[in-house]
Amino acid sequence: MTTEAAGTTPGDGGVSVLPHADASVEAAVRRAGGEVVPLGDRTRGIVWVAASGSSELDDVLARHPDVSWVQLPWAGVDAFAPTLAGFRDDGRVWTSAKGSYARPVAEHALTLALGVLRELPRRARASEWQADERGRSLFGMRVVIVGGGGITEQLLRLLQPFGVHAMVVRRRDVPVGGAERTVTDAALHEVLGDADLVFLAAALTERTRGMIGAAELALMPDGAVLVNVARGGLVDTEALVAELASGRLGGAGLDVTDPEPLPSRHPLWSLDTAIVTPHVADTEAMTVPLFAERVEANVAAFLGRGEWIGRIDLHAGY
Repeated sequence: MTTEAAGTTPGDGGVSVLPHADASVEAAVRRAGGEVVPLGDRTRGIVWVAASGSSELDDVLARHPDVSWVQLPWAGVDAFAPTLAGFRDDGRVWTSAKGSYARPVAEHALTLALGVLRELPRRARASEWQADERGRSLFGMRVVIVGGGGITEQLLRLLQPFGVHAMVVRRRDVPVGGAERTVTDAALHEVLGDADLVFLAAALTERTRGMIGAAELALMPDGAVLVNVARGGLVDTEALVAELASGRLGGAGLDVTDPEPLPSRHPLWSLDTAIVTPHVADTEAMTVPLFAERVEANVAAFLGRGEWIGRIDLHAGY
């Protein structure tokens, strides 16, 4: 890779928006002072606007070694894991949208938690008046949030009025503001045993895949609730279904599943203690302007006028 491609000459060249045109992204590039160019010899930065296409991006980068910066479209980059691994040591700067969509995703996580606690899956299906006394309050609950990124930060802010006792589990032992305690993932088993409510907001990597399986679910207290707004692969779905069907766990709120899309006859759809939404915590109406903001900020960094936002740790995988 050339010295230029390694990023020593910020902004020398144009930015190509791929694999197809995107008016909002192109406008963001121009607002930051960048030049939108067709893919070619002048391309030094790439904004990838497709949710997948790892092999296609591989081909683009192999044919254009002078590209020094690549912006990916989502907070989670697991769909591009082969590409990130293949170009890990070539000196390029890689950025994602991590943190950009934190507010709407955190809002959705809270919605799912409150829905499960207030028995909304069962009540929404009811066809007659059921005057029972079921339902729990979030106030004062012991909450564990797995993940230490932007979603967690926003979720902690949303949870603050409820007076919860929040603990964060993350890869690094670095405190997160708003949490009473922060621990590494080595202590996951320890903290699950004391949790009324567990939120999953971690990146999907080889380290985290299947991190909530039968053993972890068994550690959660009777009646505990699991909410996943990260990636379905973090959870062993069969083990979760078994715990919910037994009635031991209090419920689950899932915006992501494994498999995804979730088949129409899957048992999660019919469980009275589960809410499943089809990966819509951040809809297009929410993400388009937020991604444009991220692109604008990173084009400015590409031009040497600021710091990269959402830079990917290629060795950690997110």
